[in-house]
Amino acid sequence: MCGITGLYAFNELGKFHMIKLAAATDALESRGPDFGQHDLLDHVGLGHRRLSIIDTSREGSQPMKDASGRYTIVFNGEIYNYRELRQELNGADINFVSQSDTEVLLYWLIHHGIDGLTEVNGFFAFAFFDAEENRMWLARDRFGIKPLLYYHDEDKLFFASEMKSLLTFGVEKQLDYSSLLHYLQLNYIPAPHTIFQKVKKLLPGQYVEVAKGNTERVKVGTYYELTADAFNQSVGSLSYQAQQQRLRELLDQSVQRRLVADVPLGSFLSGGIDSSVITGLARQHVDSFSTFSIGYRDEPFFDETKYAKLVAQKFETNHTVFSLTNDDLYRHLHSMLDYLSEPFADSSALPVYILSKETKQRVTVALSGDGADEIFSGYNKHLAAYRAMHPEWAEQLVAKGLPLWRQMPKSRNSWLSNKARQFERFAEGMQLSPKERYWHWATFLTSEKATRLLSSNSLKQLSLEEAKSRQSQWLKPVSDTAEDISQVLLADTQLVLPNDMLTKVDLMSMANGLEVRVPFLDHEVVEFAFQLPEASKINRQMKKRIVQDTFRYMLPPELYRRPKHGFEVPLLPWFRTELKSTITHDLLDDQFIEEQGIFSVEEIQSLKKQLFSPNPGDVHATTWALIVFQWWWKQHSH
Repeated sequence: MCGITGLYAFNELGKFHMIKLAAATDALESRGPDFGQHDLLDHVGLGHRRLSIIDTSREGSQPMKDASGRYTIVFNGEIYNYRELRQELNGADINFVSQSDTEVLLYWLIHHGIDGLTEVNGFFAFAFFDAEENRMWLARDRFGIKPLLYYHDEDKLFFASEMKSLLTFGVEKQLDYSSLLHYLQLNYIPAPHTIFQKVKKLLPGQYVEVAKGNTERVKVGTYYELTADAFNQSVGSLSYQAQQQRLRELLDQSVQRRLVADVPLGSFLSGGIDSSVITGLARQHVDSFSTFSIGYRDEPFFDETKYAKLVAQKFETNHTVFSLTNDDLYRHLHSMLDYLSEPFADSSALPVYILSKETKQRVTVALSGDGADEIFSGYNKHLAAYRAMHPEWAEQLVAKGLPLWRQMPKSRNSWLSNKARQFERFAEGMQLSPKERYWHWATFLTSEKATRLLSSNSLKQLSLEEAKSRQSQWLKPVSDTAEDISQVLLADTQLVLPNDMLTKVDLMSMANGLEVRVPFLDHEVVEFAFQLPEASKINRQMKKRIVQDTFRYMLPPELYRRPKHGFEVPLLPWFRTELKSTITHDLLDDQFIEEQGIFSVEEIQSLKKQLFSPNPGDVHATTWALIVFQWWWKQHSH
């Protein structure tokens, strides 16, 4: 696990930026605290920060060249089947000088090209340069576990693991107003777009080919695409018991692959089904295993540490609980915000940041249960979507009660007001087509409400046509006649998973030099999940059905059919206490909003009024998105 950066100069003016390569590499130090190095290759510069995991010797350091010196690679990630690939390469008369997966990937690309990535099992982002052909490839793993951003103009192309490295190169900072609109709706910015017009994110399963002298110097291609009809549906003909057996085999193999490391390794253990399954499978293959949980002393409803302890006791792990107060959470808030070099407002990033920080004091690699909810239908919105597709009297009753729900006070602070909020969103979704419903439940704000937050100057620069075009791309997996949950899951796997969940884990773990591995996102597991029939994943009573039933035998009985608990950071109380002055006199101050010129002063005033009222509704999510944006703006916009 590392940080990579670099540039490809198309002319002498582009080569001038080589002087910034060292600083751009050092900007990624937290991603790779063990070693940093960069290499200048005439018109190409490659930089690497290393977090040593496999072959921690200097022979595994990067940038790495082949024996001839023609090919060079910088690589972020892990190749889990590198030993098998190395065995296949042994007949090619290669003299390996290290035990690293990086060297195997280097020679695999030399012999098989980009097409060879279909044989690679791992998570990665890399740059591979062929000096003889003056060609560079950039590529990202199948599901977007590792990030890769790039910028290009007529003189050069920059790439990096994070925006902060590109900012060090000096990219143009033209605000993308369509991205801003979607950020206000989603609280994150989906790929391929970023907050800046000319900076792009490589999509999962994509590569970029860069070549000097070509009329089309930068070409984007796809080596892997997850689609609803891409896989053989034969799994559906298996009995439910046979499906469970196959899931056990695939997930166990995935966990075993992710236990390979030359450094201490453990697992996040939340107390939910997914991380508990991963812990149980891992424990079967190692003599000693460490697990880590985060607890919330001030939020007992969201504290799952008692369930995590049950799992830890059953599997006899070395278990550590980090029990936090709301004051502890708040104490880390500013350092977490300081790390963000692009607006990202999923508030659960804060506990992930703290968990990663504390876990890194004990291990360098942690397994995680991320990805299971998106591919096996684990969220409440999946149950809502299922019930909307298969409505009975209860759903129809809630839908008819929409006028009532709209009149009731709504907030997340009490059971009744939160239930009214949920009923209102469900009833609104029932009036929409499946495609419109998906977007409504994925967002915090409608397009109309989000645009009202923008100033007249911002609205002049916003193309609603462009924003709608992007939205239609993200909604492609969902048809207007959707009658199966698989379309919703596919949309989540392409939109929510890489742009929110995986971005959160990557940023917060890498801020603390911790590698996180996700066994549920082994491509064999994901492809299997999308072959399963709907009934194996969800019904009216149970989400993630096959996961719960398959591993019920190995887990404490208290975990079976438990309601899913996320963790909601106590934003609303903070906004009304510790952060109130920051909101009213700094980040959302009327004068600052006026001078900045991005947001509507009147709408921000209205939002603050609602925030401090007895009926705040969901306004805290929008307030948090604005705070994160303003914090980022003050640090990075100039």
